[in-house]
Amino acid sequence: MKAKAFVAAFVLCLVSATVCVAQSAQIGTWKLNEAKSKIPAGANKNHTVVYEAAGDSIKVIVDGTDAAGNAVHNEWTGKFDGTDYAVTGDPTSDTRAYRKIGARTLAMTIKKDGKVTITGRIIVTANGKTRTVTTSGTDAQGKKFRTVAVYDKHSM
Repeated sequence: MKAKAFVAAFVLCLVSATVCVAQSAQIGTWKLNEAKSKIPAGANKNHTVVYEAAGDSIKVIVDGTDAAGNAVHNEWTGKFDGTDYAVTGDPTSDTRAYRKIGARTLAMTIKKDGKVTITGRIIVTANGKTRTVTTSGTDAQGKKFRTVAVYDKHSM
């Protein structure tokens, strides 16, 4: 009897973990495809973006370069519920909020000092191999911008 209970509990945990991860098409490591992207000169380039499960939340790790070519790294942990969660390591933002629009689409809002600086959409293709991030906002100098960054899923 104990063996059956143990196996049932193990299978339930495994299924629960799989369902949680499967809830987001965003999960995985994404590499910037510069040839397909439209990123204006002087904008940050996020070369690698990793979405991973972190308990009942999602952790997003971003590595790239700033306008001067210096390495940048920031992290965000939260839920795709539209709530502002803290960003660490990014001098241009304090919080980021993601909201699920559908199975493969997120809306994103980035704030600095409580003011919205960037909004965008993140869409993963039906086959799960490509992710397009379209953003618009105002930079630190008050200049408006729009970017389209295309990412390919990286197999590990």
